[in-house]
Amino acid sequence: MQEIKPSHDRREYICINVDKVYDWVVKELSFDFSPAGPISFPGVTPPVDFTGAAVTCKVTPSATNPIVILNREDRTFTIEGSRVCLQHLSVQKNFDVTLIVTLPNGTMYTSAAIPVTRCEQVTLCAPKGTDVEITYTDLDCFVCTTGTLTATAGFISFTALSISVSVCQSIQSTFPVTVEFLANYCEPRADLPSSCSPTGRPKQCHGLFPSTNC
Repeated sequence: MQEIKPSHDRREYICINVDKVYDWVVKELSFDFSPAGPISFPGVTPPVDFTGAAVTCKVTPSATNPIVILNREDRTFTIEGSRVCLQHLSVQKNFDVTLIVTLPNGTMYTSAAIPVTRCEQVTLCAPKGTDVEITYTDLDCFVCTTGTLTATAGFISFTALSISVSVCQSIQSTFPVTVEFLANYCEPRADLPSSCSPTGRPKQCHGLFPSTNC
């Protein structure tokens, strides 16, 4: 006998709200910077012997305005024989870099966040009204040089500090749209079989109880 599927198994047109991707590029960005002056290191009190100390860093997108679109300019390009209007974007990226100084005895000092700003330009289809979203697929840094370290109350000074930052970024221009398509409704998966464990009982002391004289 042919199985009759319930009505919710049948395909039908449905509408959902999604973000349409107008354009998408992946770019790499590397830059060096050298913070000037003493850097805030809460908890540092002189004197500190920095002989053999290791200096490392961490970089994260700024908590406030990590991405700012400074300018969006229309430009015409010829692509495969056709004239296409694209947008030339000037983008400001804001980062926070933290330094970690580790002494040979294991003592660690962590700096306050060092704000770093870098700007770049990218061309893609991002007409007025679209949102530009940047996702960092990789964001890393390393300390290239430090020079001599000197501690004062709450600060550490470096004579030749240089930090390198490398960025891999996914840049998309998007706009919310409502789309219609033919689809099947999903069914829940079958529940996993389960069974109760048999009731256990402790071992008996045979030969002691019950008594063989009974």
